[in-house]
Formats: sequence, C-alpha cells, structure tokens
Amino acid sequence: MKKLECVIRPAKFEELKEALGKSGVKGMTVTNVIGCGLQQGKTEVYRGNTYIVNLLPKVKIEIVIPNDSVDKIIDIIVETARTGEIGDGKIFVYDMINAVRIRTGESGESAV
Repeated sequence: MKKLECVIRPAKFEELKEALGKSGVKGMTVTNVIGCGLQQGKTEVYRGNTYIVNLLPKVKIEIVIPNDSVDKIIDIIVETARTGEIGDGKIFVYDMINAVRIRTGESGESAV
C-alpha cells in the first residue's frame, strides 16, 4: 500500500474529489493548510497599507491506495489539479506498512 499526500489549490478540490471518487478512491482525509513554496506569497493592499502574505491557503488530501493504483491515481491528480501556474502543489508518496480498521479489526488492504 502507498499513502499519497497531495497539497493543491483550494479551487481545485471539488473537481479532484469527484475525479478520485470516479476512479475508485473510497476514502480520504482533507485538511485546510497554509504554506509557501516557489509561489513565495503575494503582496496585497488593505485600507491603504501594503501587506506581504507569505503563507497561502492550500488543501492537503491524504489517501491510502493499493500499490497497483499509484500511477493511475497520480495521473488523475496531476491532470485535475494542474493549472500550469506556480503554486499548483505537490504530491508526496509514502510506503504504508499497515492499516487497521478499528470497527472490525481488519488489517492490510482490506482495511482501506
């Protein structure tokens, strides 16, 4: 199993959630986060004062999938979340040793 951790633009979340659902992803954990990368924030003017906003809002999606689905799911995420602009996000891939469903005690891929 693999754990994918994706950090994307908030505006792309609903579209990605639908695409992942259609591809068979059954569950995900979603967190609103703030951060910076190459985008390096932006300058805004509010009531005549200039502010530099270094941390921008993003959405972090965590999913656990079987090894044989990794390339397919990464392709879906990239195709759906890409705008071509700096700040589109990142995908991190981790090896998942085990998962346990608390309700039934199932473990491994059947718990996902």
